[in-house]
Amino acid sequence: MGQKVPGGIKTIDMRDPAFSPLKLELQALNHTKPSRLDLLLDMPPASLDIQVQHSWNNDDRSLNIFVKDDNKLVFHRHPVAQSTDAIRARVGYTRGLHVWEISWAMRQRGTHAVVGVATIDAPLHSVGYSALVGSNAESWGWDLCRSKLYHDGKNHPGKSYPAFLEPDDTFIIPDSLLVVLDMDEGTLGYIVDGHYLGVAFRGLKGRKLYPVVSAVWGHCEIRIRYINGLDPEPLSLMDLCRRSVRVALGRDRLSEIHRLSLPASLKNYLLYQ
Repeated sequence: MGQKVPGGIKTIDMRDPAFSPLKLELQALNHTKPSRLDLLLDMPPASLDIQVQHSWNNDDRSLNIFVKDDNKLVFHRHPVAQSTDAIRARVGYTRGLHVWEISWAMRQRGTHAVVGVATIDAPLHSVGYSALVGSNAESWGWDLCRSKLYHDGKNHPGKSYPAFLEPDDTFIIPDSLLVVLDMDEGTLGYIVDGHYLGVAFRGLKGRKLYPVVSAVWGHCEIRIRYINGLDPEPLSLMDLCRRSVRVALGRDRLSEIHRLSLPASLKNYLLYQ
């Protein structure tokens, strides 16, 4: 971790103290995140029923992939050589702010592991190994192996992401990450280890976009977990006040809400109960 490897490529692991100066870069990117993202992430996560509604679509996949019967949030890829395979989620988004978690073990990524969004027209299979998501104009993706963003990749080269990376840098991405899709602003971004990495793609308004991944590793298993969503309507005064109280207390002191001199109903509201 954090060492120069053959070919001059530098691998950046933000957990390595050697790269602590780059945390200032991450803090700067944090200011570019959607204005309501903090509110969404402060809400209780979606129920399992909602997560299943937004999970992988077994009817919209490469034939080399199947959704597991015992866990509808997880798909399994068959070990087919010289094949890149993708799957879309069940729900496409046209409005609102949406966040979902992708859990993909680092050891199961192989040479190409891409996470992003796609229209219903994006292809879900290709011969050979490639960054399928982002290969044409119908999908947008982040290659976790190369730290590159791809859209219409057959005609345009990938761009380094996060933006502070040098062209040959590789950013260590842990086993899980969050995808942030803001259809009201038309942006897509990612969160790693609690850090918002900035806007990856713009210009997405007016489309219907589905969560998607493309994989090449045999027997890999990838989970999607819908975190929550917010409609574009303005927040109520009650919602804003609740947010202010929770921010003032801080995450580590939310359990102390019960000690406040407030009616029980108001305490429950502050705790999303």
